Amino acid sequence: MATVSFRAAQSSNKRKTFLLLGAMGALTWLVLFSIFTYLGANSSAAIVPFAVGLTLISVWGSYYGSDKLVLTMTGAKQIQESDNPKLFGLIQEITIASGLPMPKVAIVEDSAPNAFATGRNPEHALIAFTTGILDAMDRDQLQGVIAHEMAHVGNRDTLVSAVAATTAGVIALISDLLMRMMWFGGGRRDRDSNGNPIMLVVSLVVLILAPIAAVMLKSAISRKRESLADATAVAFTRNPAGLRSALEVLAADSTVVQQKSTAVAHIWIESPLDGKSVSKMFASHPPIQERIATLRAMESLN
Repeated sequence: MATVSFRAAQSSNKRKTFLLLGAMGALTWLVLFSIFTYLGANSSAAIVPFAVGLTLISVWGSYYGSDKLVLTMTGAKQIQESDNPKLFGLIQEITIASGLPMPKVAIVEDSAPNAFATGRNPEHALIAFTTGILDAMDRDQLQGVIAHEMAHVGNRDTLVSAVAATTAGVIALISDLLMRMMWFGGGRRDRDSNGNPIMLVVSLVVLILAPIAAVMLKSAISRKRESLADATAVAFTRNPAGLRSALEVLAADSTVVQQKSTAVAHIWIESPLDGKSVSKMFASHPPIQERIATLRAMESLN
């Protein structure tokens, strides 16, 4: 792989994130257009606001309570500085380098090495570490992991994930409601006899395939935010070797965290679900060997 600077990697991943979010917006517009085409304005006027409202309430409610929700789902327990002064000292080094506020810190009793960050903004952030990662990594490796998680905080990735999840949820719910209406004979009640049958078929195909496309786009956004966090971590530490070595430790370890729910898989530094059985198009993280190779390419510039 050719040498690459962390600044170039940051810019590229930010740009690709915006393009993917734009694609999510375009897909949403296409779904709404298809609904109005297939059902007509009168029927769509009732289903669309209901689906959008329900999804916004559920997803954004989770976003604002993300730290408490994730603590519950992962079994993480918040600790104080007196519980692990060395860990807090490393985190404080990164907060100084990044200019971010000191986050809350939590520990997950799990032998699998992993870590995550959550919180709706830098002022309400929390980073957590499994006991396994604290045991497995040296100072430089752990510093790289902390920088990666703080990068998620600084890049507001909880917000980005919430936007992507909200959009995908709206698309899935609207498509599901339409399929149920069709199944139970609702159909398009106000369709006139001059409707274009080709457009109706195209609209139906869009509504069937849209939820799959939305999940793929959401996963792609998640992968770009992981790559962005890697590059931003290097901007904080100026030491790509630390994070690269940490990822090598994770790649060599075959254990996975016990709490591997799909709802929180994307927040871990290494997804407990992404493996050979998961298509890259639906994976929440880039392949770990690709991340290692990118960081190794950055090392030659330092």
